[in-house]
Amino acid sequence: MTANPKAVVKAESSEEYFERNVEQAVVSAVIQAAVPSRRRFLASMGAAALTALVAELLPLKEFAAFAADPVGKPEKTDLSIGFIPITCATPIIMAEPLGFYSKHGLNAKVKRAAGWAMVRDWAINKDVDAAHMLSPMPLAITLGAGSVPVPFYMPAVENINGQAITLHNKHKGVKTAADMKGFRFCVPFDYSMHNYLLRYFLAEGGVHPDKDVQIRVVPPPEMVANLKAGNVDGYLAPDPFNQRAVYENAGFIFKLSKEIWDKHPCCGFAISKDFATQYPNTFLALFRSIVDATHYASNPAHRKEIAEAIAPTNYLNQPVTVLEQVLTGTYADGLGAIKKDPSRIDFDPFPWHSMAIWIMTQMKRWGHLKGEVNYSAVAEQVYRAADCDRIAKELGYPTHQGVMAKHTIMGREFDATQPDAYVRSFKIHSMA
Repeated sequence: MTANPKAVVKAESSEEYFERNVEQAVVSAVIQAAVPSRRRFLASMGAAALTALVAELLPLKEFAAFAADPVGKPEKTDLSIGFIPITCATPIIMAEPLGFYSKHGLNAKVKRAAGWAMVRDWAINKDVDAAHMLSPMPLAITLGAGSVPVPFYMPAVENINGQAITLHNKHKGVKTAADMKGFRFCVPFDYSMHNYLLRYFLAEGGVHPDKDVQIRVVPPPEMVANLKAGNVDGYLAPDPFNQRAVYENAGFIFKLSKEIWDKHPCCGFAISKDFATQYPNTFLALFRSIVDATHYASNPAHRKEIAEAIAPTNYLNQPVTVLEQVLTGTYADGLGAIKKDPSRIDFDPFPWHSMAIWIMTQMKRWGHLKGEVNYSAVAEQVYRAADCDRIAKELGYPTHQGVMAKHTIMGREFDATQPDAYVRSFKIHSMA
């Protein structure tokens, strides 16, 4: 039977998505609990038939309702969450209009900031209860790098991939990092994956980021204007400002950040240890909301719905077509081509400790951290991987076998158990 190409497939709602995951978890548990011979029989049945059989014996709807209920009543339900208007914040933003906060018993409102220093100061000064942060920021704040030291948690990653190097149209002939000597770049914050990935890319090409180019901090919403004005030659930035530069014919997408490190972390959900300790049930309800929303965003079938939800003025204030190009991965590159890359941005909440350790090695490499660092201890303190898996398991999502992974950055494998040797291996650095 040939599918009708004009048929419109309705994306499932967040409630339907949640109920389906609970049903899958119950069915999986039934299979695992069966004796081996019965397990083979059950596994041979189709998923729909098996779900129907289980539904005749077990109250799946009641299981879903039970799973959605918070374990403890939130101590505080009215919350404010700071964010920067970029697609990396998608789960945190969409959780408001698509109802993920209310589903988990919270009346949370997102609060837009102009730049990362503002978000950091809001979070430290308790002007907001939680915040969207760049994944290095909770590590830097906890270690007192660039601010007073305040213990922070990053319970969940927001997005993986999702950045790009965008260059001014006059540089369409550039092919390599070596061609970029003398360029002026901007990044959104010193303690950002954007800064560390740009520096890594340049250094691998023999360009010293502190000697051969200029890198300065510019808030993401101001980047396209700076590119159009010729104040910078390019940037490694979050979206939608790479796609927005193409939309405004100001620049072209030179390289997606996934081409430097595929599945790298970008932004995260952050909260102070003080808040999590004072309001444990509220923290867990908020944690569930974020993990739930992030898994919903990871489904490509939901991306157009999400683009419309986060486009309005009070959120990203961007044309829906620009957001759809970013979130679906079918986009114009500014060089005349239409690219298709569904993983241009993706959403995975699990905060691998090895990701935190890599970030700290780069903070050391570029002089952002001084002295000895207990990499594993800081990673465990800030990146709440075990807690994230407990929440994921509770909600019926996949979990992990460990908290450390091997990562490959520009063809080079990073072993998180040997961070000091890794830092010392780089010929280009800014360590004393």
